[in-house]
Amino acid sequence: MAKGWYVLHTYSGYENKVERYIRKLMEAPEVGDYVFDIKIPSEEVVEVKDGKKKTVNRKFLPGYILLEMDLPDRGWKAVCSQIRRIQGVTGFLGSMSGLKPQPISSEEARAILQKAGDIRSEKVVRNRQSFSVGESVRITDGPFDTFTGSIEEVNMEKARLKVMVGIFGRSTPVEVSFTQVEKI
Repeated sequence: MAKGWYVLHTYSGYENKVERYIRKLMEAPEVGDYVFDIKIPSEEVVEVKDGKKKTVNRKFLPGYILLEMDLPDRGWKAVCSQIRRIQGVTGFLGSMSGLKPQPISSEEARAILQKAGDIRSEKVVRNRQSFSVGESVRITDGPFDTFTGSIEEVNMEKARLKVMVGIFGRSTPVEVSFTQVEKI
């Protein structure tokens, strides 16, 4: 027996309810001995509304839950059927009913958990807005507050923009973060 991450499919919007129910089931030995952890894949996203920045936790895989389980060759049916009977659960990803579910690969699990921030990596807070070269933006924060300009360069890795603004009649490049600008 070896632990593995299994993907459970739920109705969209039922993830938190299913998670709470599985956590209650984990307290009982018939499920708790086989299910070790449960995660809802979500990430922090910065939203700008009415000029105010707000960090929001968003699900990046809506309708899916990760379960760390150790399913034996005998006795797995009882555990899986209890989980499948939960209201809002449609089944395990990649398995037909009556067959033993298969775990996702360790690389896939690591990538999902890193994106969710459960495994240490460079923490990336994504911006909800997307920017492209040539768009007009207004700078809302920093020393160039209220200046407008056009985007010259977009750096997605660093979440930075190079914006050409007019200062003293000349076009000057200014580097700002995604959170310091808003689209016009």
